[in-house]
Amino acid sequence: MSNPTNRQYTKEHEWVLVEGDVATIGITAYAAEKLGDVVFVDLPKVGTSTTYMKICGEIESTKSVGELYAPLDGEVVEINDVVVSAPETVNTDPFGAGWLIKVKFTSLPELMSAEEYAALTGEG
Repeated sequence: MSNPTNRQYTKEHEWVLVEGDVATIGITAYAAEKLGDVVFVDLPKVGTSTTYMKICGEIESTKSVGELYAPLDGEVVEINDVVVSAPETVNTDPFGAGWLIKVKFTSLPELMSAEEYAALTGEG
């Protein structure tokens, strides 16, 4: 699965889709594949502050537990209840229905383009 070019990426394998002052955040298809079958997602509560590169949630799979790092500073304004009740959505549609949180951000750090992320993961 190729990485959508309308998003930005982190070296921790999250994607960020900026719309105004709100960023939708999820994990990439590469990360979902490496995790294996996702069985549990622990997301921050709405109203929680996020800090750039600090842990803000957890994703458990049949193989391991992975941390979700905040790719930007801001406040969680929405969580995806679908992935909480059906965590496998992260595997089946990581760039769509499998998004994790929406954050109203205060500043946007420098993130990678789809091409730079593909080079990082060896997919380019």
